[in-house]
Amino acid sequence: MTATAAPARVEAPEGPAPGRDPFAIGLAASVAFLAGFLALRLTAWPPHEDETLALYVGRGSLGDLADTVLGERGGAPLHYVFAWIVAHLGGSIGGLRLVSALFAVASLPLLALLVRRLTDGTTAALATGLAATSWVLLFHAVYARMYSIFLFTSLLSYLALLVALRDGGRRRWAFWAVASLLCVATHPYGALVLASQAGFVALVRERVREAFWAFAAVGVVGIPFWITDLVLAGRFDVGVGGGGAKLGGPLAVAEYLGAVATDFSAGPVLLPIVLALALAGAWVLPPRSRLFALAVVGVPSLAFVAARLGSAAAPETRHLIFALPVFAMLVAAALVAVARSGREGAPLAAGLTAALLLVGGVAWAAEKTPLLFTGEPERREAGRQAASAWLAETGRPDDVLLGYEPVYLGAWERSDSFSRFVLPRADSRLAAEALRDAERPLGRGVWVLNASDTTNIEQQSLIARRYPRAAREFEARAFGPFLVIRTRAPMRTTDRYLEQAAAAMILGKLLEIGDADINFQTISRVAELLDYEPSSRSFSMSSR
Repeated sequence: MTATAAPARVEAPEGPAPGRDPFAIGLAASVAFLAGFLALRLTAWPPHEDETLALYVGRGSLGDLADTVLGERGGAPLHYVFAWIVAHLGGSIGGLRLVSALFAVASLPLLALLVRRLTDGTTAALATGLAATSWVLLFHAVYARMYSIFLFTSLLSYLALLVALRDGGRRRWAFWAVASLLCVATHPYGALVLASQAGFVALVRERVREAFWAFAAVGVVGIPFWITDLVLAGRFDVGVGGGGAKLGGPLAVAEYLGAVATDFSAGPVLLPIVLALALAGAWVLPPRSRLFALAVVGVPSLAFVAARLGSAAAPETRHLIFALPVFAMLVAAALVAVARSGREGAPLAAGLTAALLLVGGVAWAAEKTPLLFTGEPERREAGRQAASAWLAETGRPDDVLLGYEPVYLGAWERSDSFSRFVLPRADSRLAAEALRDAERPLGRGVWVLNASDTTNIEQQSLIARRYPRAAREFEARAFGPFLVIRTRAPMRTTDRYLEQAAAAMILGKLLEIGDADINFQTISRVAELLDYEPSSRSFSMSSR
């Protein structure tokens, strides 16, 4: 089919004055705001175990990385490649966070170009500002995971698709295919990006034959990614059909989408206003742009209704970060339409509402993740550093660690002899396999309890003054809010490790450490998988 004419852009009647292009001004302001925020707050948020995991995997060779990501853990590998580069350049979490920050800032021009292609320059400028001040972008521009990379690659893919549909040609479709493969290499939900694009092509019925062969090529070349996605789905019990533990019907999906809209905008208080604006924005969009928005939002929604998700696979708002540009476009389109309605006071009302949403987005980010703005408390940072130093000095190469604790990362950076043997704390299958295949005899067990973690009912800057003291086979050292527990002697056998690990997690549960519940469930499940039932009498209540 031949390309249809692009929708006419709706510009202000008198046009921008020379040197006062709202698109350029708005984009520059958004980039400057986000870059400035990241320059000040990149290291404010405390290190997270998922960041430590990426750097841990990245410390090995590329072959080891491929075996771990593609064969064992599953999922998309591109983020881990960046982690490998950072680790081998001698960087740490700060370096990996810089990667997230750069991709987040680079996403803003792509977002502006995409929305301008679908609407006009003024709407694009406002949409870019709304996205730049949203929690989902502010946080994930700092968080050293794959989500800002996912936003960038999905935007690149969407833009390439619009260009290919407009102009056609093998080069343009090849560029789209490369961008799409990068997208699916960044996150398993890249499959939803592809599905939404296929839905859009079906709705507009443009260049269907060219699109078919391009999508087929991506499907074939991307087979390694589909396989790793299946590995990941198998780990977390993801499939198709009803009965999922987290999303199982339209109502649950609607609640999830409401949470997404909350984190895409200015929080729950202003959510009704934002949703009303988004609906109005869909009404005023050009027909082709409306179909684009419908595909980007509608296809993932239908997929969630059909999906069966295990208890550990509940989607978070960040998983739909690729829909952020469309959501911001809908809200911005409504505000611009109000400003241009010609009614008395309409431009002022639209401007004040836009300002409220811009400020509200930052305010919601501060409320949702306060440490991103206030920084890690000094006592907590000092405690983590002291715990890392102690472990680096006293650790042994055969110690058995549970979870990718940031405390361990500090020890790895201080000592090449610190143990690299880590059992995943949230994946019982991988933990059981690692424990089954570990060299015997096993070394000492090491566990870290964090009284200041946000998963706790109450966050404390110091570990409790009274806690169950370890029996003679354990030693426990407190560092600010961190309690490091370690067996005094090697455990030697799997049975002994499971018994001692259960004892350590029972202590964590008594101290109301949130992660201890997850860890105890993991240990219990590992015991089932390895046909062993641990019992623990290793801790008794006593005064510190």
